[in-house]
Amino acid sequence: MIMTVQQNEELVKITSGGTISIPIQFRKFLELQKGDYVKIMMNQDHLILKKVLIT
Repeated sequence: MIMTVQQNEELVKITSGGTISIPIQFRKFLELQKGDYVKIMMNQDHLILKKVLIT
């Protein structure tokens, strides 16, 4: 299988514990830091990840 990755995409691998790493360019763009929260939502066949501000 050949897969192309566009500029705003990154291929990541799921660990045995089910976790993934958010690539640095996306963390920088969203200004995400250690300890921040994100919301993950399902939309048909894909996931949507959004930054969440908790005050």
